[in-house]
Amino acid sequence: MTGHSDAYQEILEQAVAYGEAVCFARADVFEEMCHERFQMTLVEADGSTFWDKASYLERVRGRGPAEAASYGILCIDVAGGVIARVHLWVDVQSLRYEDHLGFVKEGGDWKLLTKVFRTAAHLDEKEAAK
Repeated sequence: MTGHSDAYQEILEQAVAYGEAVCFARADVFEEMCHERFQMTLVEADGSTFWDKASYLERVRGRGPAEAASYGILCIDVAGGVIARVHLWVDVQSLRYEDHLGFVKEGGDWKLLTKVFRTAAHLDEKEAAK
């Protein structure tokens, strides 16, 4: 069971790093965290939009950092110590996003392979400041 609890702790650390990197627009963190074949998908009522790693890094670099981190980890699932899923929310400017992240362990490191997300809420200025 130690291997699985170690993997859980490693994924928890990745989830925290992810939440803070999104809030603070840290493209350097995603450069290392994201797998070379990373794909991000935005799901909306009228369809889905897809980005690869380079496009995602460009999006992160294109916005300024938040004054404080605002995110919450909802659940983490680890399977066999080699794949994991993280469900979380993160606030970016006046929007709250719901993210589903897929990680794979490759060469001893956890890499973010997939991100599927939706806009969960539009925050008013008071909520966004929290």
